[in-house]
Amino acid sequence: MTPQAFHARSALLSSAALAISLFAGVAAAQEKPPTHADGPAAAYQPSMTTLAEINAEIPGRKPGDPVMTQEEFTQGTKIFFERCAGCHGVLRKGATGKPLTTDITRANGYEYLQSFITYGSPAGMPNWGTSGALSEAEVDLMARYLLLEPPAPPEWGMPDMLASWKVIVKPEDRPKEKLNDWNIDNLFSVTLRDAGQVALIDGDTYEIKTVIDTGYAVHISRISASGRYLFVIGRDAKVVMIDLWMEIPGPVAEIKVGMEARSIETSKFEGYEDRYAIAGDYWPPQFVIMDGDTLEPLKIVSTRGNIYDEQIYHPEPRVAAILASHYRPEFIINVKETGKVLLVDYTDLKNLKTTEIEAERFLHDGGLDSTKRYFITAANARGKLVVIDTKEGKLAAITETGGQTPHPGRGANFVHPLFGPVWATSHLGDESVALIGTDPEGHPDLAWKIVDSFYALGGGSLFIKTHPNSNHLYVDATLNPDAETSGSVAVFSIDKMGAADVDPEIVTLPIGEWAGITDGQPRVVQPEFNSAGTEVWFSVWNAKDKVSAIVVVDDKTLELKAVIKDPRLITPTGKFNVFNTRGDIY
Repeated sequence: MTPQAFHARSALLSSAALAISLFAGVAAAQEKPPTHADGPAAAYQPSMTTLAEINAEIPGRKPGDPVMTQEEFTQGTKIFFERCAGCHGVLRKGATGKPLTTDITRANGYEYLQSFITYGSPAGMPNWGTSGALSEAEVDLMARYLLLEPPAPPEWGMPDMLASWKVIVKPEDRPKEKLNDWNIDNLFSVTLRDAGQVALIDGDTYEIKTVIDTGYAVHISRISASGRYLFVIGRDAKVVMIDLWMEIPGPVAEIKVGMEARSIETSKFEGYEDRYAIAGDYWPPQFVIMDGDTLEPLKIVSTRGNIYDEQIYHPEPRVAAILASHYRPEFIINVKETGKVLLVDYTDLKNLKTTEIEAERFLHDGGLDSTKRYFITAANARGKLVVIDTKEGKLAAITETGGQTPHPGRGANFVHPLFGPVWATSHLGDESVALIGTDPEGHPDLAWKIVDSFYALGGGSLFIKTHPNSNHLYVDATLNPDAETSGSVAVFSIDKMGAADVDPEIVTLPIGEWAGITDGQPRVVQPEFNSAGTEVWFSVWNAKDKVSAIVVVDDKTLELKAVIKDPRLITPTGKFNVFNTRGDIY
């Protein structure tokens, strides 16, 4: 259908939206919404531990403040840090989630907060109370806690980083050649979220080759330009560098770059391959450039500053996606709250040159187009896509997706039968998939415009995926409240995609059912292809005390090929194929 028609129909379905928000502007629920989630997403586990280990004092008390002991305040700080800060921010300024500053929370009042925390909202607020994630006493505690000013968490600077930095195997003591017979190109690094580990799984045999301790809830795995080193970063900001040439690959260096983080990348430009690694923090808001062989911290840069449009200071502009440019010796850095994309030239760290591009607020994740020249990223809470020309070093376009909260991961590149090269995103907030034209030379009239929008299975999608050798586009619905929907995946045949006023046919794969897991509410997340593009892997993510699995599907026939189950597969989520990740193939 046309984007205009799709947007009109989407407006009628806004009640099903799954935008992550606490105060969605609706009346407080008095009963648990029957369609709301009780699964892993609602039982969100800690993303960081450092703040939980300190005693945060209650900021300047005022008359009328709720009664709260220091012990209760410390507990509330820990719960908020673990459950809420990822969406609402450590200082509660908001981003993907709405602001929770005291001018808002006090206007709504204790009963409103207590009800929302208990029952949640169909708009995406987890039902912390009725799901059992928080006890009645903890819900009461958090409702009172949100009426107080948030504490300022500690900083994390060079002395802290150096104290945490370990070179486990010196570069000169590492193998001079590959010592194992693994097919590294088809190796998968699989996040075992709640176990604080990654599993390295052979993509040819489906064998778990080894399990490696990492930071908590690894967010991404990235491969060095040479393909030798695997870098992972946990939400607790711990970076682990793994040497894949060792007889049994394992850590050779590690560092804690902050207190909460999401992103890691390595230099890829010719002549600088593997020279530097970079990590970005949620807290403190900063990025650090490290030595690519040892993770020695070399340069810390704060991202605090003014919001691009309002020109007012923001104390917590978090670093989201980081990519390495293929056209310049630069890192591409999203600064979420201030709405800026930074192009950081790493040729001279002493005289650091940064290009600051005004884009749009709440920049989150994104990826490169098929030529690797253009970076397309979601300003998710604004419902927009931002396009950066990495060759020219400037903004190319800002485009509305028409859906709520685009969440592309790195997106999906393919050639549409009518519109030519496109890049796709799904959405957290509704069931839409949006396609943006990416061929300014061959299809200039369509470049950086939404050329088509169509429905997948439902809102709550986290990832969308295809491969140059595949004719299929896969879309998950991980955070959808309906168990059958969150356990399934939508598949579209690319060669059958027609005009913009005709929705493509959906094939639904019952991945959760194929996994054969009967206990819990397993959710399917993040399609990932093998290196040849002949198979697609899905994580079946269950609670940490229940059985999880990985399901492998034949891309050509869309039939079940294998189910990987093992007691070590605790809450598997992200999967990263070495070949595809190294080459930015998605």
